[in-house]
Amino acid sequence: MRKAKPKKRVILPDPVFNEKKVTKFVNHLMLDGKKTISFKIFYDSLEIVKSKMASEEKAPLDIWKQALDNITPQVEVKSRRIGGATFQVPTEIRPDRKESVSMKNLIGYARKRSGKSMAEKLAAEIMDAYNNQGGAFKRKEDMHRMAEANRAFAHFRF
Repeated sequence: MRKAKPKKRVILPDPVFNEKKVTKFVNHLMLDGKKTISFKIFYDSLEIVKSKMASEEKAPLDIWKQALDNITPQVEVKSRRIGGATFQVPTEIRPDRKESVSMKNLIGYARKRSGKSMAEKLAAEIMDAYNNQGGAFKRKEDMHRMAEANRAFAHFRF
């Protein structure tokens, strides 16, 4: 490669839970640089999760982490052109990309939901992901199904 790899930016932990993962999630959630609003949406959604899942012995942050783990894909398909034909080649995902993809899916499907506020929609999607259902979980299942269907082309991996 001609250019050097860009430096990884340092992500500071969030003020409430002191977790870098939360800040990453909020950065994905943020629109137009409104980080304070994103933090408020995230913390409000965790409060909603706490009130609705009072029967669970886990803390809302642990529920959120478990939900992210439940919707994290292990493999994805990438298009690869070989001799005029395009193949969907299943490849494993790097750990940092896994995290990013799962966060983006959770937020994307929360935005598509019908609901009053973004905090409520996000809380509903977190609870669904925790219970292995909802749009983001279905997306992960579809990714795995596609990879399984195209397993014959795994030898084209690059």
